[in-house]
Amino acid sequence: MKPLEDYLIVDFSQFLSGPSASLRLADLGARVIKIEKPGAGDICRTLYTSDLIMNGESSVFHTINRNKESFAIDFKQPEELEKIKKLLAKADVVMHNFRPGVMERVGLSYEDVKTINPNVIYGSISGFGTHPDLKKLPGQDLLLQSLTALTWLSGNQEDGPVPMGLSIVDMLAGAHLAQGILAALYRKATQNIGASVQVSMLESAFDFQFETITTFFNDGGELPVRTKTNNAHAYLGAPYGIYKTNNGFLAMAMGSIPVLASLLKCEALLQFPENKFHLRDEIKNILADHLQTQNTDFWLNILEPADIWCAGVLNYQELFAEEGFKVLDFTQKVQMLDGYSYQTTRCPIKIDGEYLTSGKGSPKLGQDNEKIIKEFIAV
Repeated sequence: MKPLEDYLIVDFSQFLSGPSASLRLADLGARVIKIEKPGAGDICRTLYTSDLIMNGESSVFHTINRNKESFAIDFKQPEELEKIKKLLAKADVVMHNFRPGVMERVGLSYEDVKTINPNVIYGSISGFGTHPDLKKLPGQDLLLQSLTALTWLSGNQEDGPVPMGLSIVDMLAGAHLAQGILAALYRKATQNIGASVQVSMLESAFDFQFETITTFFNDGGELPVRTKTNNAHAYLGAPYGIYKTNNGFLAMAMGSIPVLASLLKCEALLQFPENKFHLRDEIKNILADHLQTQNTDFWLNILEPADIWCAGVLNYQELFAEEGFKVLDFTQKVQMLDGYSYQTTRCPIKIDGEYLTSGKGSPKLGQDNEKIIKEFIAV
């Protein structure tokens, strides 16, 4: 039995942040009913990546909405709103990621829902919280990365701002909401008290940078400076970075420069008896030239036995061919109600030695309406 079995989550959220939170709760055993707009559904259904269409909809939607049910209903209509309220009266958790004020206008604010379900857990994700100057701005991942200084940590010194190649702020906010909901559910189970759990993408992006922000505050307010080449962390010295080799790339974390000089037989490094932070560009330039003289495996065979923190740099094709990936059994095949199946990732959490898997794929729009109405509304 999974930890959240018998818990009902009613999820109004769309796109990535909110659905990523309810995905994790579904993985943990909760029943997730996804509320969608009739006709169009979650906008994420048509948010295509690489123009990939899977069973008529986007791969992003299928990835983040597996193991859920779909209830298509226009809750802005008074009669439909009453149906929604009957469903919410039986929910353990209600969640959304609309801009501030949207749920209030339709009569489904936390206070509204509490009148019909006093101990409900009400979770919400916004882009900017209730900040008066920002709350109406779109809570979109790239914009949040840009507004929170994240783009000045990746890339090299002369690259300008570089965004991360994932919707990282969406996923962080979703993880934070799931954490808050789990904490609130524990309190509800022990004290029978509901809660409003609020997360903003803005604050999630700030929290993601707790290390660099703390350094900034305690380092005289100096801006983080990326290395000119091979940058991987603005506040770490050489050799920290990724280097080109004769046939690929090599990642190296922290390490003693004199030790590296000896192991790599790099005479040019011998002039650096200590790993001085202000010399990191010079050290990295020497390393970059030297490491191109041999293949990646040549260097790994020297560095790994000496307990130097290093690794090859894999692409997806190389990663999925690795035995280390295969033994994790990290992918699963899920199947939709119409028989369409696809391969995707599983939940990374293991409980009592068991992975949290489910063969249930993403829902077609409104596919569960009849069942949900019969079970929760027409009684």
